[in-house]
Amino acid sequence: MLTAEQIKAARALVDWSQPELAEASGLSMPTIRRMEGPLGPGRSTAVNVDAVQRALEGAGVVFLEAGEVKQGGPGVRLKS
Repeated sequence: MLTAEQIKAARALVDWSQPELAEASGLSMPTIRRMEGPLGPGRSTAVNVDAVQRALEGAGVVFLEAGEVKQGGPGVRLKS
């Protein structure tokens, strides 16, 4: 499951605003704001979370799960 922090960091990596992510994912601005808010994407439907992840991955983001690297929690990086 993506975290709010991963979504915000991924947007920063590809230099997208919330409106740009909303457009790329086909979701509304309130949905993107809510997913990046304190409750995170856990309150969104799996379809919406998948839409955000696919949009960001299409822009070159790779999502990392907790423990995927030697130290640290979930994160993001750009494709090499």
